[in-house]
Amino acid sequence: MTTLTVPATTRRTTVPADRNLFRDISIVMRRELKPVLRDPFTLLFGMIQPLVFLALFGPLLAGSLGGSLDGGVWQWFVPSILVMTTLFGTSATGSNLLMEFQTGAHERMLVTPLSRSSLLIGRALKEMVPLFGQAVIVIAVMVPFGFDLHLGGAIVGLALLAVFGIGLGAFSYALAIAVRKQDWMFWVVQQTFLFPLMILSGMLLPLESGPAWMRAASKVNPLSYLVEAERTLFAGDVMATAVLWGWVAGLITVALGLTVGIRTMLRSAD
Repeated sequence: MTTLTVPATTRRTTVPADRNLFRDISIVMRRELKPVLRDPFTLLFGMIQPLVFLALFGPLLAGSLGGSLDGGVWQWFVPSILVMTTLFGTSATGSNLLMEFQTGAHERMLVTPLSRSSLLIGRALKEMVPLFGQAVIVIAVMVPFGFDLHLGGAIVGLALLAVFGIGLGAFSYALAIAVRKQDWMFWVVQQTFLFPLMILSGMLLPLESGPAWMRAASKVNPLSYLVEAERTLFAGDVMATAVLWGWVAGLITVALGLTVGIRTMLRSAD
């Protein structure tokens, strides 16, 4: 009798590649930076708004409130401009993702072995590179006009802006994913939240003489703590209580932003 021998089926076990989050973030960040490096004029173009505010709004503050501002008008206003630049820049980053939805670039990124978290974190970090360049230019321009630069405080202040900017950029990407089928809603929501946060932070005008409800609203506005921390840091006081509260606001923003953004990114990939 002939015995039929059936060969054993060999099962291939697919072992997922060891993913390194920092490597993936670096890959995404370099990819996003390439268009900026090829077109450095976008950095210079982004300088128009902060320089216009400094040139036109600064003298008005000097004439009306200069004597009542601690350290002079430029020590008070230049950190505000840096916060404003970060606020406008990172809150609008989701518009880039909306363009990728239209071209299909985002879907092509989703099929790569890159982690979903790195797609968001790398993009948010990329936005801070041109903002750092703009901040350096603003500071360099204002030093000859009487702005007193404290290098240690400035470095810590820029690091705090980076933390806050990454969190805000993550919120912006989450918003873009949420409204990708009605992309016009992105700008409606962004501007609806942007301007009240900016005004109620005391960024452009002191709130001490404002109505009680505005002063109360500023207490629950995380941006107001960031603005006060930046003014304190650029004045050279790194260990002040205001700096601590600024870091608390920045860390809460980045924690919430990354949590919401990563969850939204993962759900969009399903």
